[in-house]
Amino acid sequence: MRTDLPQIVLPTTYAGSEATPILGETIGNVKHTQRSEKIQPETILYDVDLTVGLPVPVSMASGLNAIAHAVEALYAPDRNPLTNSMAEAALKALIDALPQIHKRANDIDARATALSGAWLSGSCLGLTKMGLHHKLCHTLGGTFNLPHAETHAVLLTYALAYNLPCAPDAQQTLIRVFPDTDPARALAEFARGLDLPRSLRELDLPEAALDSAADMAVGSPYPNPRPLERDAVRELLGRAWAGAPPVTQSREIDRA
Repeated sequence: MRTDLPQIVLPTTYAGSEATPILGETIGNVKHTQRSEKIQPETILYDVDLTVGLPVPVSMASGLNAIAHAVEALYAPDRNPLTNSMAEAALKALIDALPQIHKRANDIDARATALSGAWLSGSCLGLTKMGLHHKLCHTLGGTFNLPHAETHAVLLTYALAYNLPCAPDAQQTLIRVFPDTDPARALAEFARGLDLPRSLRELDLPEAALDSAADMAVGSPYPNPRPLERDAVRELLGRAWAGAPPVTQSREIDRA
């Protein structure tokens, strides 16, 4: 970013962030993001052999990070048919590969599939604007020092449940991917099968921090399919802190 030197990147995890022009930096306990062509690597080398030694818990958590990129791309305001197709393909690849890696850490075919899904999800992240889920993860990670990938793994199902009533097209895609009429519940069950953390409490977030986290999450405008309601976001965080099941409302929220 500072030198604009050419980059050759060899990713060994599955978040897909190497495929984006996005940088995150925590300054004064607040995480800031920026986009620049200088950040986008000129060359990315995907070598599946470099991922075989990645511990299974890290593989699972970074895979959920990638799934979060694809999920939020499905309801991004600047989505298009190409990003929709890429996001769906990414989700199918990761949902297929992660359970196999969980069972057999040295499964080369599954790890290759996960890498392809990571690239697709990262490409979606680079092409679209992210919403509530990423805002919450940045808030909790930057201000409360929570681990990035594990925070994604915990929060995604709750943010998805919050947004689904206002994202019918994304909901239909996710129903195809899982398949389940309640994609947030299906994603929560999927994550449980990978032995990922289930609650913010497990990540050592104090319950007393939830109010300020909710205030920060709605403090500045950003694109999201459902309006940002402070009390509803606080309830989301409370359920995530306790590890309660995500609840998707059956009716569409008033967008006004």
